[in-house]
Amino acid sequence: MATMRYVLMQQKEQLLFVEMPASHAYQLSALNLRLHKEIDKLTADAVPGLPYAVAECNDVELHSSAIGIQSGLDYINGLEQDFAGIQEKSYPLISLLTEIRALQAQLEQWYEEYEEEQAIQ
Repeated sequence: MATMRYVLMQQKEQLLFVEMPASHAYQLSALNLRLHKEIDKLTADAVPGLPYAVAECNDVELHSSAIGIQSGLDYINGLEQDFAGIQEKSYPLISLLTEIRALQAQLEQWYEEYEEEQAIQ
């Protein structure tokens, strides 16, 4: 069984847990910090909101339906779509998209290998 880790994201009052392979959770947190460092430099009219990664944990037991758990691949796919849709005028957005897409490719490979392992068992 794969070990999963959860990254707690917060955007204003909204909380979301992103379920990640334990081996990749830190990468999501680091990517989030990098995006927050650079997002203010974007000059586009419509820059998507970006939650803050506020914690990582090994287990989650939810007691509220107001808080959700999203798969890491779904989260990163949505993030890639949001940033790919930005009509940037001056800041080199391609470097941010490259980092997002690198983690996206790693997660796709991880899930593919995980599904293959499950099929064998």
